[in-house]
Amino acid sequence: MKVYKFGGASVKDAAGVRNVEHIVRLTNDELMVVVSAMGKTTNALERVVEFCDAGKEEAALNQWVDIIDFHVAIMKELGLQPGTDIRLIGEIPYDPALSYDENYDQIVSLGEIMSTQIVAVYLLKQGLSVEWWNMPKLLRTDATWREAVVDDNASCAVIQAGWERSNRPRVVVTQGFIGGTADGKRTTLGREGSDYTAALLGNYLNAESVTIWKDVPGILNADPRIEPNTVLIPSLRYRDAVELSYSGAQVIHPKTIRPLENKHIPLLVKPFGDPKAEGSRIADDGIGPIDVPVYIWRKNQILITMRAKDFAFVLEESLSEIFDIIHTHRLKVSLIQSSAVTISVCVDNTRFVPEAIEALQVHFNVTYNDHLSLLTIRGTTPQILEQAKQGRTIMLSQTTRRTARLVVKDN
Repeated sequence: MKVYKFGGASVKDAAGVRNVEHIVRLTNDELMVVVSAMGKTTNALERVVEFCDAGKEEAALNQWVDIIDFHVAIMKELGLQPGTDIRLIGEIPYDPALSYDENYDQIVSLGEIMSTQIVAVYLLKQGLSVEWWNMPKLLRTDATWREAVVDDNASCAVIQAGWERSNRPRVVVTQGFIGGTADGKRTTLGREGSDYTAALLGNYLNAESVTIWKDVPGILNADPRIEPNTVLIPSLRYRDAVELSYSGAQVIHPKTIRPLENKHIPLLVKPFGDPKAEGSRIADDGIGPIDVPVYIWRKNQILITMRAKDFAFVLEESLSEIFDIIHTHRLKVSLIQSSAVTISVCVDNTRFVPEAIEALQVHFNVTYNDHLSLLTIRGTTPQILEQAKQGRTIMLSQTTRRTARLVVKDN
């Protein structure tokens, strides 16, 4: 059995869904097919949550209607009957008594529910043996809304039992990114969490391999939208993949590697536009260190600098307090730098940042710079580093023998 994961770009329209069928038919293996929300649906559903939270009912409804219409148009182009083949979702499931984050999970998770129903019914009507799995009833998580923690033991038992009870179809279609609590509430695993779902399913079901189908040839040494003349990395080790994903590489979700490495399951990254291409392979037997420089951009960063109000030694006296606040406010730290009296952290600029800064200001003088990006260069040289700095405002830099990290002011 193999696991295939298709992202939103792979199923952004009817042609994409037909291409999924084409790729599925290229193998006779049993497949667990993990599908993300279609196109930019997750972003659109996030706007629904924001409008509801702000009391903008008309704006929320208009956005919701646009989302439903988008899916209905795809269904019709695929020859499916909305309301007959697939039951349409009615009202927005917003509850003002719930927190923003809980409402987020109940609403945004519907993107994956809709996309997988469309894909499953379409494949079934094309004569394939198909089952649709409802992942919120299978992947057990806690109630940490928007970044739920998976209960591996419970999830593995439920999913293995579901596989044994199934009719062993050739194709199971299910959702990435979402899970569910024991009492039936939908949860989300964090943005781009569909890769993680695919890896967990591969682990629980002892898959032969996990393949992520992307709109790029495989793992490249840079984002082709930013850096010219990118190079395909055909093979790499789990450890290198973890380093790349932690630094911000968009091809692989940071949590994806661990479940696969634990079972020695290879991860393949292949282009959905050219399914017979080799792509990239991540495994125990990956080649040695990557021999080309790798450029990784992490966008939408904010650099927060803390200085003790009484000029105490921040690092010695206050490190645990600072990181307690960072943890409590769910900030994702991408870089740390310290001196005797200051600590600077570069973090993702999320909606939790203002409250975290307010908490830090109780005991520290806090300054910050926003509109920043973090550029990580693995395999750097003095010449490469100097070229990377040209024409850019560098707010902070760290350099080791092989890796440079630059906090850069956005243009």
